[in-house]
Amino acid sequence: MSSLITNPESDRFLDAAKILAQRRLRGESGAQLPFDLRPNNVADAMQIQALLASQMQDDIAGWKCGMPSEDRIVIAPIFAQTVFQQKLSNICKVYDKNLVKIEPEMAFVLATDLPPRITPYVADDIRPAISHAQLALEIIGCRYAEPALTSFTEHLADGLFNQGLFLGPKIHLYDAEQAQKMTIRLSVKNAVQQEFDGIHPAVSPIEPLFWLVEYLRQQGAGLKAGQAIITGSFAGSPVVPINKNISLQFAELGSIDVRFEQY
Repeated sequence: MSSLITNPESDRFLDAAKILAQRRLRGESGAQLPFDLRPNNVADAMQIQALLASQMQDDIAGWKCGMPSEDRIVIAPIFAQTVFQQKLSNICKVYDKNLVKIEPEMAFVLATDLPPRITPYVADDIRPAISHAQLALEIIGCRYAEPALTSFTEHLADGLFNQGLFLGPKIHLYDAEQAQKMTIRLSVKNAVQQEFDGIHPAVSPIEPLFWLVEYLRQQGAGLKAGQAIITGSFAGSPVVPINKNISLQFAELGSIDVRFEQY
């Protein structure tokens, strides 16, 4: 398993990680972390996130990321047991009972490792390591019962609302990199429900991947072949029903067809 290097200076990081890991494994949400276990800053949150990964006893099959701001970063591991592939089945398991939030995204899948190293990574180092791109849906979930009252650093420790990932059809890497704007049409049972003027939050969907690789390198960590990296939603977080056939058309690039079912 690939994870960030942890700091053993305080047992509170491990205690926080155990709470969040158990909630994730059970598909549960609960109160904010006990006050003395809450991360005080981004560095604390990343220590908890790394320890959470070790508690999951699962491979990291992907990452979510986004461009950082002055005081926030967007990064979270995605665990193998929560990743589903349209090429295998259109069924995607979720913990939600009636409705589920999704985010239409692009995933960049690695052909080779991007390991930690002394010298910085630049775009020309990273592009050759990418195998292909796929249309993707991030499945949204939260381990806090009142997310609006929970601090950003607690959400970062928990994985920034990630519940899982559904990977759709492959698309050409060039098309994925250039797809800054596109119309996304969401249908339920073959009836169009919503249409979005999709805009990616970064200048290009590949830019957050470049940031992620270099950020991980600075932490002494890296990415592995086969991991899928998602980089931001084109259309917010629409809500769709479970137990119904859902289709999302990504302009002329293709469509994702999925049916969400409860674990």
